[in-house]
Amino acid sequence: MSENKLQEQRLNYLLDEFKADSDEYKNIEIPDNINDKKRILRSLMNIRMPKKMSKTVLEVQDEFLTNCIKEKGIVELSDIPVLKNEISIWQGDIIRLKVDAIVNAANSVMLGCFIPMHICIDNQIHTFAGIQLREECNRQMEEFKVKYGKDYEQPTSIPMLTDAYNLPAKKIIHIVGPIVNNKLTEKLEKELSDCYTNTLNMCLENGLKSVAFCCISTGVFHFPNKRAAEIAIGTVEKWLLEHPNTIDRVIFNVFKDKDKEYYEELLQ
Repeated sequence: MSENKLQEQRLNYLLDEFKADSDEYKNIEIPDNINDKKRILRSLMNIRMPKKMSKTVLEVQDEFLTNCIKEKGIVELSDIPVLKNEISIWQGDIIRLKVDAIVNAANSVMLGCFIPMHICIDNQIHTFAGIQLREECNRQMEEFKVKYGKDYEQPTSIPMLTDAYNLPAKKIIHIVGPIVNNKLTEKLEKELSDCYTNTLNMCLENGLKSVAFCCISTGVFHFPNKRAAEIAIGTVEKWLLEHPNTIDRVIFNVFKDKDKEYYEELLQ
């Protein structure tokens, strides 16, 4: 049987299982179009609260997601040129990167994005890592709530490390960036710098030699893109000078053309 046919069988099976797992959408009509089926599956995964699922379902989910990533194309570290010292820029989908760690722009609840099919990086990472990721994030947050109180939320600039499950990366570092509600302040700039410093410190502590940063706090968190790029590069370059021969590669993963231009100009 062809891989495409196997993928379609996995997709149909997962749709049945995730529908049955949902009280609200267990009777949802499934269209025949395969792309619509994929959108419904992703949406059911996005809205699902963290809880156990059978080993069989997880195995099929893992096979399905692993093949989805292969279809997108896995990007090796050797595929990405070095621009300056240990620093690279790569434009594209961060979930394709086969590195030691990718950085997720998380929110303070740290459970991923619950909005079906949302375009944020948090949604993308949780979708293709698999539902085990939300479970692990929830376990860690529940432990923090025992320690710090039931209303605990992850502070800005403090990273959390998880496995990457079905992604090519080994680990995911989740971090909450500063939110710019009105004007940009020195405090917000310091918090963004701390995101990069603390993430690199976590890499050092855990033997992670390559890391891909997303554009933390830009987008819905409203941090000005150019200033964010300046802070990111300045902080990373300073850290690398202070910790020589500890990190093999730092990748700035960009999505927008404008961000790519900012990083390229700053790294000339």
